[in-house]
Amino acid sequence: MEATTTADDPASGPGNGYVHGYSGREARRLGDQAEALADLLHDGTSYPAGSRVLEVGCGVGAQTVQLLARSPGARLTAVEVSAASLEQARARVAASLPRARVDWRHGDLHDLPFPDGAFDHLFVCFVLEHLPDPRAALAGLRRVLRPGGTVTVIEGDHGSAFFHPDSAHARAAIAHLVALQAAAGGDALIGRRLAPLLSAAGYARVGVGPRTVYADGSRPALARAFTRDTFTAMVQAVRADAVAAGLATPADWNRGVADLHRTAAPDGTFHYTFFKGTAVNPAP
Repeated sequence: MEATTTADDPASGPGNGYVHGYSGREARRLGDQAEALADLLHDGTSYPAGSRVLEVGCGVGAQTVQLLARSPGARLTAVEVSAASLEQARARVAASLPRARVDWRHGDLHDLPFPDGAFDHLFVCFVLEHLPDPRAALAGLRRVLRPGGTVTVIEGDHGSAFFHPDSAHARAAIAHLVALQAAAGGDALIGRRLAPLLSAAGYARVGVGPRTVYADGSRPALARAFTRDTFTAMVQAVRADAVAAGLATPADWNRGVADLHRTAAPDGTFHYTFFKGTAVNPAP
C-alpha cells in the first residue's frame, strides 16, 4: 500500500509486499504522483453527496485528497494497515482540506472492521499490485459493499513503459523492479489483468480502460512531474535492493537511471499506461 512506516509499525519491514520502501522521500513521491496524475486518474470518479465511500489502502493520503476534492459531499472512510501512514494521511488532508471530514480507520483490507454492505462505493488505487492474491482481496471486499454498489480500481503496468532515447540499461532497471516486486509477492504488471481479476472476483458490469501518460518536450512540467519525479524516482529508490539481489551492478543500475532521466530532457519522450476499472457488486 502507499505508506510510510516506522520500525515498530506492523506494516514495515521485509515481506510486507511494498517494494518501494517506507521513507519520507517515498511519501513525497506518492504526493507528487497524485498531483501530477489527478485529472488523468480521477476523471469520471465523483460520488454523490451522502454516499458512503470506502478508500481501501489510503496509504499517506495522496489519493484521499483527490477523492475529497471531487466528492466533497460524500461520507468518506479511509482504511490503512500502517498506523504511521494513517497519521500522515490525516495530516495531509488536514493541511490540504482543513474542513474535510474523514473517518480514519486502522485495519487490514483482508479483515475489515465494518458490517456487511456498509458502503455504496469502494475506491482501490495502487493497492492490488502489492498483494499476493489480488483476486481473493477483491472478492473479500464485496462483503462490505452493498448489492448494486460500485468498485473503482486503478493500477499501473510497468510493461507499458517505453521511451526515447531507448536504452537497454533503462529497460533492464525497470525489469529488475518488476522482479523485485514479484519476489515480494506483488505484480508490477497487474494493470493488464484488471478486467479478468474483477470478473473472477464475482463483480458484474466490469469495464476497464487505459489512462495513458505521454510526456515530451512540449510538456516539460509533465516530464518533470511524472517521468523524472514519479517513475524514475520509483526505479531509483530500489537500487540497493536490486544490487543486493545480484540483479545489477551499481554501475549498470546508475546507467539505467541516468538514461531514464535522459528521457525527460527536451528531446526525450516517455509513455506509460495506467488502467482504471469499474464494476458493480451484483445482488445475491
